[in-house]
Amino acid sequence: MRSIAIVTLCLALAACGNDAPKPAKRLDTPQEAVARDGDVTIRANVIATAHLNERMTRDYDIPRDDSSVLLMVSVRRGADGSDVSLPATITASATNLQGQTRPIAMREMRIGELTDYIGTAQMTPPETLRFDLKIVREGAAASTMTFSRDFEP
Repeated sequence: MRSIAIVTLCLALAACGNDAPKPAKRLDTPQEAVARDGDVTIRANVIATAHLNERMTRDYDIPRDDSSVLLMVSVRRGADGSDVSLPATITASATNLQGQTRPIAMREMRIGELTDYIGTAQMTPPETLRFDLKIVREGAAASTMTFSRDFEP
């Protein structure tokens, strides 16, 4: 009788194994880093270029592959929806977990009345990159921003 109870318990526990947790979904959308200085908002996004649509990579003249990421920085004054782009000089670099730092050449990209600053960095997934930014606006002290992102194959 006792062995039947043990077998029944084992079968019940085995049936519970079918509800194993599902793995987390990979995040393929940009994750925004934000810094504020008074009424000025600095936003930085990084996304693997392989996840961008072909039109965007063509318009931005950047590679679309599995080994590069796009860094996009905006510097705006005002409330969302009525904000104005501010001219800035952006200096950026990416550092991997082995401590290898690579500069990111940033360039101005105008879209209508707004201006963004873009650059690409090389990586080999899976990889974690730390991005260090220095933002210099005319007539203002330099701002810095540091954030990390993980990239999966």
